[in-house]
Amino acid sequence: MSRRDRERLTNVERAFFVNAFEMDLLAGVFGDLAGSKQEMPLHELTQVLLSLIDRGWIEVRRYDRWIAEDGREGLMPGEAVARQHLPQLLADPATWEYPEGATWVGAITLVETESGSKVSRMPPEEITAQHG
Repeated sequence: MSRRDRERLTNVERAFFVNAFEMDLLAGVFGDLAGSKQEMPLHELTQVLLSLIDRGWIEVRRYDRWIAEDGREGLMPGEAVARQHLPQLLADPATWEYPEGATWVGAITLVETESGSKVSRMPPEEITAQHG
């Protein structure tokens, strides 16, 4: 994708990309939305997110427990949620909120795909051309 194509992304699409790059909880997208966009109805946000998913740029996953080699516990995105389950999952307002309690296991996170990373980041040759 070219720089021009990246610049065509809407502010809402960019917010989802930031969230996916950070592997943040879905609720984190509201912090990446500007001004009045934070008040967008969930069904509109869902349509934007589904369009990014359908283009193969972002996946919806649930956090799973992870144990490092040294025994420390953490979290990592689990398997992608199947596309056919997403409309119902994203229609639930609780999906868009931070989970109650001390654990995020099972909480929804967004993850950038390999194709998505090509959309959200400039390739080295574009960076060189801009700064060269």
